[in-house]
Amino acid sequence: MAGQAQQQYILENLNLTVTQGEQIAIIGPSGAGKTTLLHTLAAAHQPASGQFQFMDQDVWALSHTARHVLRSHLFLAPQTPPLPARQRVVTAVLAGRLPHWTLAQALRNLIKPTDPLAAWQALQRFDLQHKLYARVDKLSGGERQRCGLARLLLSDASLLLVDEPLSALDPALALQTLNTLQQEAKQRNATLICSLHQVELARQHFPRIIGLRAGKVMFDSDKVDDHMIADLYSNAGSPEQQSLEITALDQPDFSDAPRCF
Repeated sequence: MAGQAQQQYILENLNLTVTQGEQIAIIGPSGAGKTTLLHTLAAAHQPASGQFQFMDQDVWALSHTARHVLRSHLFLAPQTPPLPARQRVVTAVLAGRLPHWTLAQALRNLIKPTDPLAAWQALQRFDLQHKLYARVDKLSGGERQRCGLARLLLSDASLLLVDEPLSALDPALALQTLNTLQQEAKQRNATLICSLHQVELARQHFPRIIGLRAGKVMFDSDKVDDHMIADLYSNAGSPEQQSLEITALDQPDFSDAPRCF
């Protein structure tokens, strides 16, 4: 209809195939759709069209219960992990095991941490073991990020989706964190998909890089040169890049949420 805003989508015409054990970096300018893509892969966003298959199953053709069971095989680590402010770090990290606990076990862990050694060992890999019994609201932004990632180590997920894990870290901690994530994924033969703003780290450490811009894949390659990077980021701040809207189907359904934390 005349005068009616044209419906636009954050992601369009994506066709991606990912095999078990791959390690993939997603790069692109701000607003390109990297976070939306990760949430779509985590089955938090239902695509308006097309299919999303995980473990040979059409995720959105499943029942609510079956989809919830399937989600126990993935872990989404948001850029800002939603950790309860008054919770102790040890309890927050052990929550990575929640999908396999009964309600009684989960409640027991809130009262008395069930395996503080495991939490300490996970935190140690991110140089955060000294914060084991600190309150979450006393952590810095970078410490909160690493606390959220320590949860990932205690999960048994086979698909690890990590959104900007290095954004609040200094270069040394960023490299340590990236190495830890990649080592963990390799050790358990899990697939790691990580969005990054640090282009050089992506080029140096990931065998496959997806360049995303305005919701479309500009390249998907194991050989990314300087010209490809320049084209991906050129004029990234233009108005047309900033006007995309999420449709109703693109909004996350938190009543049917994946194991994000």
